[in-house]
Amino acid sequence: MTGMPSSEIESPETGSSAEIEAFASNPALFAVLQQGARHMIELYDHFPRIGRLVAAQQKWLLTQAAYALHVQRNPADPLSGITASRLLDIIVEFGAASRNTATAFLAELLAYKLIRDVPGSPSKRSRPLEPTEISHEAMMLWFRGQMRSLDLLDGGERVTRLEANPEIFRRAQPIAAKRLIADGAWREPPLSISCFVWTEYGGLILDDFVSRIVNLVPEDGYHWVEDLRFAELSNHYSLSRTHIRRLFARAEALGSLGWQDRRNNRNKVWVAVSFIDDYKRWQSIKFCALDRAFGEAVRSIDAEKHRLQTNSDDAEPSDI
Repeated sequence: MTGMPSSEIESPETGSSAEIEAFASNPALFAVLQQGARHMIELYDHFPRIGRLVAAQQKWLLTQAAYALHVQRNPADPLSGITASRLLDIIVEFGAASRNTATAFLAELLAYKLIRDVPGSPSKRSRPLEPTEISHEAMMLWFRGQMRSLDLLDGGERVTRLEANPEIFRRAQPIAAKRLIADGAWREPPLSISCFVWTEYGGLILDDFVSRIVNLVPEDGYHWVEDLRFAELSNHYSLSRTHIRRLFARAEALGSLGWQDRRNNRNKVWVAVSFIDDYKRWQSIKFCALDRAFGEAVRSIDAEKHRLQTNSDDAEPSDI
């Protein structure tokens, strides 16, 4: 199992420590994270195959990298965009996965029809690929959900601006993806979090678990989850109870959570404050990267509009 010791996370790649701490200390953050976790569950219910496929940190990184390559494709160059070699170069550069893992992941995406060959490609060796419509929709909805979370934190209007101009998404996603993939603190979260997200389907269970916490403010030194049933999780996410039990056993061994009374109240779980703090700081790295990427995308679009307007104003008037 990979992961970093629980400690204050610093991330020069995605933002300064002060910026990340500002997100982590926002009193509204935990409620927003719970709302975001519920949104992820909704996305899973709508796109179960995609939800299960990217519910581990390694595959999440691969997905973001692949989509960023697609968005940055040059239409004039039929060999640009997603290719196995380009994806492998990115992943290996940052140590996010092995070559075999990345190759197998692309094969899985092809088998599930989440990506496809680019039509009319002149090369059979490089085999350019592109996301299918369902993958586009899922990524856009994920990004919109993240912007909604940011808006809830600071009262911004990112979702409104995004809906008015989807180009923001196309420019912001690769910026954020590159920063998060390059950031070791995001790739390998604290052990309390990595015991979930670096396990197959663990991201789904972590989202579900966080969404069930009933008290935003600790009581008796703990957060609490009531009525947690492995059978319910197993049925909802089509996972074996053994796999789910193993995930929670790892978290319990780390002291992140535990059962109040296994004999008389097996379904009430205490959650350590340190676990929630680790989760908030880790998610704050993502929010900081996305916030910066959104701002950069908007500024680049505005600058482009300004240049076009300036060129138009400077044009010689026609004599006709």
